[in-house]
Amino acid sequence: MPRIFSGIQPSGELHIGNLLGAVQNWVRLQESYDCLFCVVDLHAITAQYDAATLAGRTREMAIGLLAAGVDPERVTLFVQSHVPEHSELQWLLTTVTPLGELERMTQFKDKSQKFESVPAGLLNYPILMAADILLYRAELVPVGEDQTQHLELAREICRKWNAEFGGGTDYFPEPKPILTEARRIMGLDGQAKMSKSLGNTVGVLDTPEEIWQKLRPAVTDPARVRKTDPGHPEVCNIYSLHQYFSPPATVELVAENCRGAKWGCIECKRVLADNMIAALAPMRERALALRADPARVDRILADGASRARRIARETMREVRDRMGFLPAKREA
Repeated sequence: MPRIFSGIQPSGELHIGNLLGAVQNWVRLQESYDCLFCVVDLHAITAQYDAATLAGRTREMAIGLLAAGVDPERVTLFVQSHVPEHSELQWLLTTVTPLGELERMTQFKDKSQKFESVPAGLLNYPILMAADILLYRAELVPVGEDQTQHLELAREICRKWNAEFGGGTDYFPEPKPILTEARRIMGLDGQAKMSKSLGNTVGVLDTPEEIWQKLRPAVTDPARVRKTDPGHPEVCNIYSLHQYFSPPATVELVAENCRGAKWGCIECKRVLADNMIAALAPMRERALALRADPARVDRILADGASRARRIARETMREVRDRMGFLPAKREA
């Protein structure tokens, strides 16, 4: 089967933006591809972070992925830092990566504005992403629109390394994107992409009460001031979420009642909350069972890392040989 690699940062809780934008797609892909899915904790330290909570957030993200349906019997699920070859390959790939290409990355330009002194890790983030993919010689990468520029750079790095060290062959396959259907999930503020750091998310494992309390103040159609004002569902973020969590008949009813001012926004949100709670309930139950058995989660991640390391070590033996390094000799 063609091989896929994808990763997710350990923000802690898995939220519905992650679920709709990536993880649901992972669950579908695991049926037809050789998948490696990774909690990318090395990426998470490219900006300021809380070291005291990193391990806990990493485990929580793994629990969320398992609860959402990622099956460790079908995929290789592991933590990035548990496979040190990621960092080694990143360093080797810096030798073929043009500085100018890193500096023109849109995400680097945006995120670097927040720093008085920009960390080099932020600049080199795309090289680590390239190393993640190439280490497993993955052919396909499921990405959202915000990552396509990074993937194109990974493809360029791949081409440059093959040209210089491939010996006339394409040792690393050029990874191709698989764009997800839900490409950009807006946050509850209606202004930015859903992100835990912005506080505009609904957690996949939130309780029913927490889900309602987050949805209740969420931004809707800005032009609808009173309940009697006709609405415009096509510009309402709550309506867009209905399309993911509510049955088609309900989605049609929501649009009709919004345009005809038959419902206020609070009624619309209540229906969404009920459908969202019902859809997420099985995941929450599985997560509670996993949280009660942390040793099981650790075993799954250890097994995944062991499988990933076998592939990674073989890749790095070949990479070191092609780049001319003196092989290490085993002690007698």
